[in-house]
Amino acid sequence: MPDSKPADNDDKRKALRKRLLILAIVLLVAAAVLGALANFLTEYWWFKHLGFSDVFITVLLSQLGTGIAYGAVAFVVLIVHILLIKRYSKPRKDWTIPTAEGDIDIAAIVKKVSTPVVAAGAFVAAAAMGVWAAFHWEDILKLLNQTQFGNPEPILGKDPGFYLFELPALQFSQEWLVYLTGFCAFFSAVVYFFRGAITVEGKLPKMSKEVRAHLLGAVAVVLLVIAWGFRLEMFETLFSKRGVAYGATYTDVVANLISYRVLIAASVVCAVWLVITSRNMPDDLKKSAKLPGYALGGLVVLYLIGVFVAPTLVQRLIVNPNELTKEKPYLVHAIAGTRRAYNLDKIDSKEFPANENLNVKTIERNKPTISNIKIWDPRPLKDAYRQLQVIRLYYDFPNIGIDRYRVGDNYWQVMLSAREMMHKQLPTQSQTWVNRHLQYTHGYGAVLSPVNRTVGEGQPDLWVKDIPPVAKHPALAVTQPAIYYGLQTTDYALVKTQTQEFDYPKGKENKFTTYSGKGGVDIGGFFARLLFAIRFADYNLLFTSQLTEKSRVLFNRTIQQRVHDVAPFLMLDQEPYMVIANGRLKWIQDAYTISYRYPYSQPTSLGRRLKINYIRNSVKIVIDAYDGDMSFYVWDAKDPMIRTYRKIFPSLFKDAKTMPQSLRAHVRYPKDLFTLQARMYESFHMTDPRVFYNQEDKWSISKELGHKTKGETKAGPNQPGVSAKRVTDASPMQPYYMIMRLPDAAKEEFLLMVPYTPSNKDNMVAWITASCDGDKYGKLLVYTFPKQKLVYGPMQVEARIDQNDYISQWITLRNQQGSKVFRGDLLVIPIEDSILYVEPIYLEATQAQLPELKKVIV
Repeated sequence: MPDSKPADNDDKRKALRKRLLILAIVLLVAAAVLGALANFLTEYWWFKHLGFSDVFITVLLSQLGTGIAYGAVAFVVLIVHILLIKRYSKPRKDWTIPTAEGDIDIAAIVKKVSTPVVAAGAFVAAAAMGVWAAFHWEDILKLLNQTQFGNPEPILGKDPGFYLFELPALQFSQEWLVYLTGFCAFFSAVVYFFRGAITVEGKLPKMSKEVRAHLLGAVAVVLLVIAWGFRLEMFETLFSKRGVAYGATYTDVVANLISYRVLIAASVVCAVWLVITSRNMPDDLKKSAKLPGYALGGLVVLYLIGVFVAPTLVQRLIVNPNELTKEKPYLVHAIAGTRRAYNLDKIDSKEFPANENLNVKTIERNKPTISNIKIWDPRPLKDAYRQLQVIRLYYDFPNIGIDRYRVGDNYWQVMLSAREMMHKQLPTQSQTWVNRHLQYTHGYGAVLSPVNRTVGEGQPDLWVKDIPPVAKHPALAVTQPAIYYGLQTTDYALVKTQTQEFDYPKGKENKFTTYSGKGGVDIGGFFARLLFAIRFADYNLLFTSQLTEKSRVLFNRTIQQRVHDVAPFLMLDQEPYMVIANGRLKWIQDAYTISYRYPYSQPTSLGRRLKINYIRNSVKIVIDAYDGDMSFYVWDAKDPMIRTYRKIFPSLFKDAKTMPQSLRAHVRYPKDLFTLQARMYESFHMTDPRVFYNQEDKWSISKELGHKTKGETKAGPNQPGVSAKRVTDASPMQPYYMIMRLPDAAKEEFLLMVPYTPSNKDNMVAWITASCDGDKYGKLLVYTFPKQKLVYGPMQVEARIDQNDYISQWITLRNQQGSKVFRGDLLVIPIEDSILYVEPIYLEATQAQLPELKKVIV
């Protein structure tokens, strides 16, 4: 009798491997579920502590509702096909595959597993279709809550709201249906084959009339969905890139729109014909296969002719020889659409005489403007702040913000920067878990200086400085200087623990504190600690003994990440800035509603490779640097996009009038938006289609030379006439803020401006400005110079500076070994009816980055 022990051992090993595999699968599933639960609950707690739980729930329910609705539709459609399959076919009784070890009875296997496998496959497919749809929850919500613009486009007569809110959801639904109906047709054919309802004789399949009717009906449904796609594609002609300007052209309207109508009719006729003739086709497979083949082939030929051949012929034979005449009405639409989409149609234009009659009396009359000329550039000022006010190696100033304050009876333009905690700048041995998360939790204070004043040897005049902050004027006093939320605050922080937090250095000692704000999420219980340990992948949260029942965790502390997590549908300006309001430090973040779907509007990019053709600065967000609470103020209540989002998230947004006056006084027109509008206005100030077609009056934002890098000069070091500028092509000027009095204005105001030159020329032809104060906020004005007069542009003034003997000698003398000179930004400043040009000159030692303002060229 053979020994059964080896067989028993093999069975035990197989059983053990099976149990281990099951255990591993269970552990993996449990880990995945626990990880998802950790992220879900901690995110909900975060929204809840901010008061935005309604936003979280709205998004969650929208995702679930969209996924379930689309998934249910997919499941019902699949079930209908399954029922038809079961009605028109039966499982094979005889289907074997011969092998070396014997025949495999495929029919028995199919019969045994067909029902559960098909049902499971249908459920998985429907679930996948539902998950795909859930990612488009925002499109569905915008469709259901859309707001009309009130100015229908001229070709198809649809309101722009249709293109922004409705068309994306319809296009997704059509694409979704194409995949669903196509999958159902393929799925049905495969199942019919495995059930033996489709067999292959020679090269042709053989099937019953009922099966053929089912499959051709499924193909007909696909054709109807494709016909709907052609209908939606008609709306895409308004975003054509074929012509001189963006939008539908003569060829699109005359050729493409007609072609799509023909294709819609042909698709519907073909689908109906397939359904009607599916049961009456000849039994001869060769003949019956030809009929649908001819129909589908004819549809493909029509598509090629209508979408490619006909438009090409129209463009080359009719449009190109007569382009201006044919395209003129469409250029009018493109110009008007672009100007509306970027608010360029709201820009007023005035003539500026550009006289050369500045005198002492003119200067005296405009003393507030002269007193606020910016002679400190952000880069040298940041270097000066770092040298003078960093105080400890773990602090830094991430950016320089530009703002204005009323101090006494005067209106001052200032620069301000927050002193943030930078853990990476601690010594390596000090970058411990306790230091990063429990002790060094926050930055401290800010530095503020006017843009036009210096002290000592050309250093900035600091009106807010030191630790604790010392303010030169009571209006600038900071009573809560701790910065728990900032631009570079990336680590999470644990507060109200048994470890006191480092507050600020004081001589040889350090001051400590305990957080008393309302920010953060409770982490006192074990369950919360477990979930946050999973979220942050940090086991120290489970084993630290420093947490108490009152402990809280502060996370998502970077300003822009914080806002994005709450409102991902808003695009954020690149320059959030800090203000001092009632003794507290607040961040103001500008946000935009954007779209790529505004008809007849020229697309452009806003930096980050993001294509847009509609934008509004609809929201301003205020974030408290200590508590982290956020307020979303609607700043452009007329914008249909923000009105739509307010319908979706009614609890998220507040009216602009509810913003405290202490903050409202610091709202400014955002530089990103102004730069984009100024760039678009280069071409779209031309409203005459003939002038636009020829581009005969195209402008460009004035150019200037950039700052030099260390050791670089135009012609080499220590050479006569060398200016401290880089050897590079000139780049467009960045818009700059100014406190100045516009021509014919009663008083000075805070403005954003940039000059224009003709395209490929250096003389100045205009300048554009945006008001930032009070009721005039957002008012855009363009001042044009007389065409018969030469007005020096920035590059020409730079050349004149380089050619001045005194300036070149002064720079050469100081640009010796051990020091370097560099020039700041050139400012173009209108003073009544004249132009003033101002450029600061800085001196910096090569071994220390402490720039000093030495001269100002006027």
